[in-house]
Amino acid sequence: MVEQLPLEIPDAPKLSHNITYFARALRKAGLPIGPGRVIDAIRAVEAAGFSEKVDFYWTLHACFVSRPEHRAVFTQVFRLYWRDPRYLEHMMAAMLPAVRGVQEERTAQAAEKRAAEALLDGVDHDIPDVENEEDGTEIEIDSTLTMSSEERLRSLDFEQMSTAEIAQAKRMLARLELPVKPIPSRRGKADINGARADWKRTLRNAMRQGGDFRTVARQSPRPRWPNLVVICDISGSMSQYSRMVLHFLHAVANQKGAGWAKVHGFTFGTRLTNISRHLVTRDVDAALASAGAEAQDWEGGTRIGDCLHSFNRDWSRRVMGQGAVVLLITDGLDRGDADALGHEMQRLHLSSRRLIWLNPLMRWEGFAPKAQGIRTMLPHVDSFRAGHSIASLEDLAKALSRPDDVGEKARLMASIS
Repeated sequence: MVEQLPLEIPDAPKLSHNITYFARALRKAGLPIGPGRVIDAIRAVEAAGFSEKVDFYWTLHACFVSRPEHRAVFTQVFRLYWRDPRYLEHMMAAMLPAVRGVQEERTAQAAEKRAAEALLDGVDHDIPDVENEEDGTEIEIDSTLTMSSEERLRSLDFEQMSTAEIAQAKRMLARLELPVKPIPSRRGKADINGARADWKRTLRNAMRQGGDFRTVARQSPRPRWPNLVVICDISGSMSQYSRMVLHFLHAVANQKGAGWAKVHGFTFGTRLTNISRHLVTRDVDAALASAGAEAQDWEGGTRIGDCLHSFNRDWSRRVMGQGAVVLLITDGLDRGDADALGHEMQRLHLSSRRLIWLNPLMRWEGFAPKAQGIRTMLPHVDSFRAGHSIASLEDLAKALSRPDDVGEKARLMASIS
């Protein structure tokens, strides 16, 4: 519930103009708002009245918010636009660099940078020239060792990105590759320098030549590529991370020569949804829009054990028969039956060639497996890694090439025992 402060009404208010500019800021922050919604909002406020800020908030919320992921953006823009004193200073802090020792360091909250950018659109917020005209003193800053924008973006948390940074991050994710080594197979292919003799082909050649054995055909093992199965949590605490991971998954699914036989995608919150057929759509926006329309539990609750049970029962034999590598993306915050969750995780682990768990909570330095769900799931994975930034997804590509990689699992298991 959003805490509302008293809203001061000026002597000569222009409410319709303010609502119009507020809708424009929401549109710049990423909400799909057209003129029709603005007219509906003005009429709704006229009908509901303007005496309580709580009523005013929910009236505009009903007119402008149509998807669960838009709630955080709307809340931040509302707080900043309608002058919440505690957040007005944070708006400038999100856009302007702070001087150490003068301003307290603070990490921007979810959607706060996008809200600040939308409200400050067109305003020059660059640092003025640091030069004192009276004494001629000039301060020079050596930026030799500063990071480039892409280097900084690689380590930035997905949840703390602005609208422009999210767009740039999606372009970077589209260029990432997820190569995998082939699986050794007993089947062979013709190879003149192969290490094994191909007796079937040798006999066929001999029959064509009247039974004479002139040469012995050779063969080498035929490479076999595994399937990639991604099971992604889209509950409320995971929505921003899951969207970025699905962008990455779409790029992998449409990457030629990446090595994967097939790429299967599943989302879960309160129920399991197969979105594999949407990933083959070439346009990423159309693909994720279709996947989002089919998965009706975006930003809902989490039922990890029940959803894994549905996967093991309905899909495991269909998609896991070729030595599949499984990526499980979730924070592990489940309040269901721990024994049932552990049983389903064990089944998933035994069915997969390798089970890798990406957890965005690993972004915290003091992370420890204190939650019951995390403690239950951790023993049944092969590798436990962070999944909150572009750099963590790049490290995932490196980890796939090392079958013995366990990530942070060994350290966390030692803390449990």
